[in-house]
Amino acid sequence: MLKRLTIALGLALLLAPIASIGPIALSKPQAAPPTIASCPLQPADNIWNVPVDNLPLDANSAVYVNTIGSTSHVHADFGSGTWEGFPIGIPYTTVPGTQPAFNVDFGWPNESDPWPYPIPPNVPIEGDPDGDGDRHILIVDRDNCILYELYAAHQINGQWNAGSGAIFDLNSNALRPDTWTSADAAGLPILPGLARYDEVAAGEINHALRFTAPQTRDGYIWPARHEASDLTGTQYPPLGQRFRLKASFVIDGRFSPQVQVILRALKKYGMILADNGSPWYISGVPDEGWNNDDLHRLDQYVSGANFEAVDVSSLMVDPDSGQALSDFTVSVNPIGRAIDAGSVATYQLRFEKSAAFNSTITVTASSPSPSLTLKLSQAIVTPPITITLTVTDTHPIGSPPLVYTIPITATGGSVTHYASVGVLINGMKVYLPIVIRQ
Repeated sequence: MLKRLTIALGLALLLAPIASIGPIALSKPQAAPPTIASCPLQPADNIWNVPVDNLPLDANSAVYVNTIGSTSHVHADFGSGTWEGFPIGIPYTTVPGTQPAFNVDFGWPNESDPWPYPIPPNVPIEGDPDGDGDRHILIVDRDNCILYELYAAHQINGQWNAGSGAIFDLNSNALRPDTWTSADAAGLPILPGLARYDEVAAGEINHALRFTAPQTRDGYIWPARHEASDLTGTQYPPLGQRFRLKASFVIDGRFSPQVQVILRALKKYGMILADNGSPWYISGVPDEGWNNDDLHRLDQYVSGANFEAVDVSSLMVDPDSGQALSDFTVSVNPIGRAIDAGSVATYQLRFEKSAAFNSTITVTASSPSPSLTLKLSQAIVTPPITITLTVTDTHPIGSPPLVYTIPITATGGSVTHYASVGVLINGMKVYLPIVIRQ
């Protein structure tokens, strides 16, 4: 498709042969993410929301399981009713965007978000409202889809105090600054990892769950941002480590439909080690819909030996982002070139994939003009791989400046991604004197 040349695009393409314009990576739309009050619990392609059932084992899987406790049983650290007089689990609440907000004094101000927190009257607090403990407060601003989380929160004489606080844009994959805690030891949000009864009642939990282990390593792995230990041995799992229920585990009549939903989620999405605590304790939201007797079947029939550690490193798109690669990406470098009429331009097409993606990819590039001939070094690829797109121009010398966009399509399995490159014909001679004069 021939387009009228603009100065902005012309200059961008002009500079392409001189300064390499970086690659552009594209990702596909995912299934709808879990939601609360019409807000997504982070984007659909966030690491919390991506299946890990086909990913490879972590090299230290068996060691990690033994360290946490292969004979220790899984425990649902949530339920209905009360325990020692308090609701069982980590509660949350939602507020409108007009909710009055309060400044909070933090014990760790250097790693806390300092903005006011919209804490409503009688906000639910984890555990004893007058005692110690984690005392988490989780609040969703349902109008702006912002998550506010506090750790060790207390209100004294009208002033809110907390050990730490974190604010998350639920429409963003951004992680906290590296080395920062959150309201959780791993520096991750808490709410996206909680088991909620409304999800179970709907028949599916479509995200990873949060869990604890007694001893963790002095270190952390993506997507975690913070550690909470002085132990350096490699037998200790780092915060951020993903685990899943083994595919061989039989989900049968021993478990109620309620618990079967949880177990299926642990197979498909797994769980993320987020804090130090009791072994294999899975976090959830208090709700009168939970059947505590059914949840206790986890203690009876599911142990650490039924789990394995997963290597999610192939899903990482950027170490500072929670975005997860669920299939493959295609990137181009450079995004544009300027050539003389009758000359040749080449581009590198790079394909990367997640460990769970096992298909070949068919690549096509469409010529926008009869005067441009295109050639791919390979039309069917198996990532990771880099191939070359060669563009040969046949316009006569002395042709006026022209700019073309060349669309590229890559299809693998049931997924299609799109990219494009640009080529500027005879633009160098026309615009270079202008650039020099300016």
